[in-house]
Amino acid sequence: MIYKDNKVSDLKIAYIGGGSRGWAWTFMTDLSMEPALSGTIRLYDIDNEAAKNNEIIGNSLTNRSDTVGKWDYTTVSNLKEALTDIDFVIISILPGTFDEMASDVHLPERLGIYQSVGDTAGPGGLVRGLRTIPMFVEIAEAVKDYAPNAWVINYTNPMSVCVKTLYHVFPAIKAFGCCHEVFGTQKVLKGILESSLKLSEVNRSDIHVNVLGINHFTWFDSASYKGIDLFPIYKDYIAKNYEEGYHEADKNWANSTFSCAHRVKFDLFNRYGLIAAAGDRHLAEFMPGDEYLKNPETVTSWKFGLTTVDWRKKDLEERLAKSKRLAAGEETVELKPSGEEGILLIKALCGLERVISNVNIPNTDKQISNLPESAIVETNAVFERDRVRPIQAGEIPENILSLVKPHVDNHELILEAAISINKEKALEAFLNDPLIKNQCTKEEASKLLDDMIKNTLTYLPSEWAEQV
Repeated sequence: MIYKDNKVSDLKIAYIGGGSRGWAWTFMTDLSMEPALSGTIRLYDIDNEAAKNNEIIGNSLTNRSDTVGKWDYTTVSNLKEALTDIDFVIISILPGTFDEMASDVHLPERLGIYQSVGDTAGPGGLVRGLRTIPMFVEIAEAVKDYAPNAWVINYTNPMSVCVKTLYHVFPAIKAFGCCHEVFGTQKVLKGILESSLKLSEVNRSDIHVNVLGINHFTWFDSASYKGIDLFPIYKDYIAKNYEEGYHEADKNWANSTFSCAHRVKFDLFNRYGLIAAAGDRHLAEFMPGDEYLKNPETVTSWKFGLTTVDWRKKDLEERLAKSKRLAAGEETVELKPSGEEGILLIKALCGLERVISNVNIPNTDKQISNLPESAIVETNAVFERDRVRPIQAGEIPENILSLVKPHVDNHELILEAAISINKEKALEAFLNDPLIKNQCTKEEASKLLDDMIKNTLTYLPSEWAEQV
């Protein structure tokens, strides 16, 4: 890296999953709008053609007169070539295809187990973890061999299991996971604050929160804006809007894949006293299966939706078509800030900023004092030159800890199951998951797990075939 005039040039970034038709465009767009960073991005993907398309799209952004962040995008064919002499590693991959995800999400419905996302918790998240872990073992070993001093930023789900695997394989790795769910809840607080106190143009980053929990099941035990405690305002808003939900929520949520009215958040606040800080679709999956996800009618009553894999497949077709248009120059990338903080964190680690943001890392510093050090937790941290300093978040209240702990235990169990190729460990995690627990017999759960594993054998070590 070359430093001059509060800018860094010749920065080298490896993008694993560089053929992404979505998040990669967000990342490249944010980089193209950042004047303080420039350099080279190596795109690596098992789909080389997709990476090549993004190479064209990225270099087209660089060649535009209205972009200030100038990058040289190049496609590489293997991890060694991607990682050698690199400063940062971005991991954003789809573990498997949407055919495997269709099994993850929809096969459990035969037992009346519904999932609104299926990539983090529940039977879908656990089986996705089984096939993702071997991929992250390979990535971690490659980082250890070729880029041991690089910062590794993960965006892949299941986030906690992915980050846990990286540290399991290479304990000295400098890795963390980024997620925008906390930002979304800050935006809800911003809207409620503006509505309740007749304010305007409140900046999300001025809403200061203490973050504690695990990815997609995070909580705020404090939230303030310029000295104003937001908890009483939030409580009062919920009392007035519990049935309707958040006033700025997409009123067309019933026909939307990702929108919600935030009623699950409101209900969790009433029941547990803290602000749940993720989208309702994620939060619901961490709770017992007879609550928010009992059946599609129950989901509708809480004003959020089940994301079908058929929708994801249709969306992919549209993004594939868009990728071809962008690469052919028939369409241009819109220069619009994403609101993600990944670029800001890279600047901070380069020493250009000092930033506080939420992050997923091991609980080594006991930033959450009543969770084990081996847990991957989500709390705030200070990002500065070549350092991430976790902020002590305190204890998770006992009533919420009882909800979080089974998932922390399952992260350990599913990692053990994947590393040792042990179906019994995976079944133990299955039976411990709140969406599955008390929803079926052990025999039914075991048969479901067998069938889900069979449907993802393409992405598992061959020894798994003997386990099912």
